[in-house]
Amino acid sequence: MINTVLMYSFLGIALLLIVAGLIRRAKRVVLWFAASLALCAATAAHFDAFWPMAMLGLGTLWMSLLGMNFIDTSWCFRLGMTLVAALLAFIVLWPTLDSMSSGKLRCPQWVEQHVKFRLVSGLDLRGGMRLVYTVDVDEAIKDKRDRYFEDMRVELSKVYGLYKGNERPSEDVYIKLRDIVEIDAPRRPANVLRLIVKPGSDPSKIDARFLQTFSGDMSTTRSGDQRTLTFTMKSRAESSIRERAVGQAREIILRRVDELGLREASVSTRDEDVIVEVPGEDQKAFDSIREIISQTARLEFKLLADDEDFFGPIAKKEKADALPEGLEFLEETPLVGLDEGGEPKAKKSTYVFIRMKPGETSQKALERLKEWVSTLPITSDREIGYQMMHDTDPDTQKEKEIGWRTYFLRSRAEVTGDMVRDAVSQPDQEQGGLGGWHVALTFSDQGGRVFDRITTVNIKRRFAIILDGRTESAPTIQSRIPGGHAQITMGSSDPEIQLRDSRKLELVLRSGALPAPISPSNEQRIGPTLGKDAIQLGMRGMAVGILSVLAFMIVYYKKAGLIADVAVALNVLMQLAILASFGASMTLPGLAGLALTVGMSVDANVLINERIREELREGKSPRAAVEIGYSRALTAIIDGHVTTLISGIVLAQYGTGPVKGFAVTLIVGVLASIFTGVVVSRVMFDGWVRGGLKRDQKLDLG
Repeated sequence: MINTVLMYSFLGIALLLIVAGLIRRAKRVVLWFAASLALCAATAAHFDAFWPMAMLGLGTLWMSLLGMNFIDTSWCFRLGMTLVAALLAFIVLWPTLDSMSSGKLRCPQWVEQHVKFRLVSGLDLRGGMRLVYTVDVDEAIKDKRDRYFEDMRVELSKVYGLYKGNERPSEDVYIKLRDIVEIDAPRRPANVLRLIVKPGSDPSKIDARFLQTFSGDMSTTRSGDQRTLTFTMKSRAESSIRERAVGQAREIILRRVDELGLREASVSTRDEDVIVEVPGEDQKAFDSIREIISQTARLEFKLLADDEDFFGPIAKKEKADALPEGLEFLEETPLVGLDEGGEPKAKKSTYVFIRMKPGETSQKALERLKEWVSTLPITSDREIGYQMMHDTDPDTQKEKEIGWRTYFLRSRAEVTGDMVRDAVSQPDQEQGGLGGWHVALTFSDQGGRVFDRITTVNIKRRFAIILDGRTESAPTIQSRIPGGHAQITMGSSDPEIQLRDSRKLELVLRSGALPAPISPSNEQRIGPTLGKDAIQLGMRGMAVGILSVLAFMIVYYKKAGLIADVAVALNVLMQLAILASFGASMTLPGLAGLALTVGMSVDANVLINERIREELREGKSPRAAVEIGYSRALTAIIDGHVTTLISGIVLAQYGTGPVKGFAVTLIVGVLASIFTGVVVSRVMFDGWVRGGLKRDQKLDLG
């Protein structure tokens, strides 16, 4: 109904503008352009495109004002700019003003549905959500232990004369090493490595020089026959890893929170816990925040061990009634490299697929599969990867999760997320930018070199892309990939889901991977961090300060003071609208920044008024006095605002929490103050002296 009314209203406006263009030939082009904008706005209203309709409607108003014959075209242009800025700020802020005024400034439900911007009170004024995450520091210790596992394999290959060189040995060397030495890296305890020298091999080659290589963080014990060595992480090294893991988790979560635009959120640590306090009361927003914060974003590229048919013998031995419900063995024929003639070769292998039971969640199905896999004899240098499988409805193209499949992987990650320099969500070019989405990765110099080497020597082999332990895809390397660039395609076939997932993946990869997984341990709503009296006194102080300044301007400068007050009011409106569009939270420091920028805005008008007074005392006409007053005051206004802007930028760069909130408010206020002080007040002054002031009348500057 509202769309229909607006559509016909814009059509009526367009008709009036066309008629006006026929009558006023000098302004015909401008008026007819305004009419075309009105017609476009009517079309947008018909299709319920709110923001295109709003912007085109405001453009119609602006062009219509340019078609006026009042004062001159320049003044009409600036008047249109002022009105468009004021109306746009009001539209953005309307739902917020409704809630702030307890419904006194009623916002229609139709506008609330289309305008999603909200300015909410911060933790100190209103409270919000308190989330507590526990860092799995044992996983961080295990990662450190696994790096020693890889280093030991390299050193042992050299000790037993299987390899010479500085690069890591090939997989063939490691296969030979298994016949000599077995290295066990158990899941628990995570701080232990066991090295077992097999019969027929010489244990004396593992001498003091070898042990010295790993003595910094690990202590060593030998069995009586000298064939079993147990390496245990020292307590000092474990403590250092724990502290570093928690500290890094805090910094990364803080970066993610900042990139979400939650400038007032608080992130702190306590023992192995990271505490996140988020202002607001929007449950949907809290759900999205939880998902992004808790995503580890551990990105790994691992080669598949397709040469080994791990599940083939198991499929022959396992009895069907002993398998989990919905589990089945399937076959595929992947490429496993190039033969001696340079031609691709393939090998049949078996993988496992488990179908979700009716009413079962995908996570529960994965847990059932992992529980069964944990009973299988997997060596430490191999692991099982898991990928979610989907079934697509041919009519709606919507996807449905149906189960999980396995991949047999080499446990060592060839490329990791810390080698990624940047991540950007981009549309697929093959579909003209209208279909799927992917995340384009740019590697660091080291990552680019490693990726180049891996893709060169593993052509026609599958390379799994793993995020947070879940295999996103396992594409086949078709050729060498130089240049340090790669991309992750989204698993879904639904473009909307791909866009959502790619944006989230971009955010977490850019902010960095968590050093260890985190799990939610507590969640609760929290009240304002400031007491009721402190909040009331702060709000009262801000209100009294602003009103006192506005009252002083009217008393001291009369009509010129009233012009300054109107400019200040628009300044406040624009500041709040811009902050709402950022999704910012208003805290007490933010209110202090708002009050400070009000004073700066008034200060600009004081400079202008005093300059105009000086010109009037020298006998200049009102119009000349305004022209010269603004031109001479402009330099001082710009200087004062730029120095404050620099301070705000520095605070925003290095500050966090309330300090950053104050800085952001200050930066926005400075920019708005320049606009209102130089443009808005000038429009009103020019309208006064050139359109509303009689020849014998004087400017009333108090």
